[in-house]
Amino acid sequence: MKVTVVGAGAVGASCAEYIAIKNFASEVVLVDIKEGYAEGKAMDLMQTASLNGFDTKITGVTGDYSKTADSDICVITSGIPRKPGMTREELIGINAGIVKSVAASLIEHSPNTIIIVVSNPMDTMTYLVHKTTNLPKNRIIGMGGALDSARFKYRLAEALEAPISDVDGMVIGGHSDTGMVPLTSHATRNSVKVSEFLSEERLQQVAEDTKVGGATLTKLLGTSAWYAPGAAVSGLVQAIACDQKKMYPCSTLLDGEYELSDICIGVPVILGKNGIESIVNIPLSDAEKAHMQSSAEGVRKTNGLLEL
Repeated sequence: MKVTVVGAGAVGASCAEYIAIKNFASEVVLVDIKEGYAEGKAMDLMQTASLNGFDTKITGVTGDYSKTADSDICVITSGIPRKPGMTREELIGINAGIVKSVAASLIEHSPNTIIIVVSNPMDTMTYLVHKTTNLPKNRIIGMGGALDSARFKYRLAEALEAPISDVDGMVIGGHSDTGMVPLTSHATRNSVKVSEFLSEERLQQVAEDTKVGGATLTKLLGTSAWYAPGAAVSGLVQAIACDQKKMYPCSTLLDGEYELSDICIGVPVILGKNGIESIVNIPLSDAEKAHMQSSAEGVRKTNGLLEL
């Protein structure tokens, strides 16, 4: 099992670290455009192998995609964050160019790979990969819902004053502050609906805190988060690599599911050796349906800024 992670920054390096520590992959290749950066991160991580008890080989390369050949799974984290004075159109234009080029280079050397897109705006970048490659839709996955759901469960456990292992919940919809749809009606504590323990007002606060989870961390850290995103990616990679048939909310191309078509947006899927094995349709309340439609409109608006 060979996994490539493009982008050796904080998120990419965390992806590589968590994948390696779980010890299910034979090799992880880190790729970056900055000379020596991926090589340094790989060496640093390899020097933890005896301490953390893993045998996964981690290698780093500067822009040499031939070293990624025959990767089973490829993760794209590359791109730039929005900078002061930069318009959304400029950010999308720059990141779209990067993601399109990276995807083409990966597929050239690994035509049978499964691609996981992390770069932002994630739903739109996932849609771009669909539109600019010939990969079947089950092999293109956007990572957002797994991270958002982890943040939702953190906030639920906090509100319930319960251990997080007691809590289950899911976030679907677009991976943005306004697009997320935390499914409070489906959230449970040991199979008991959380609405039995929390007031509607408190549940709404949990949902709102979840939506701004990334922005809250950016404000505190001065940059984007990396531990939880890295862990979320490693969960998706492991589900595919080990054919676990686990359910995660992922951004996937819809064709009528949830009354949406020709859009990539977060919905529950089953992940296994073929990537997205199936899309899971779950009942939504009228409010959740409305929120999902509103979220899709926001994603479509962003998609409209792409030059396809």
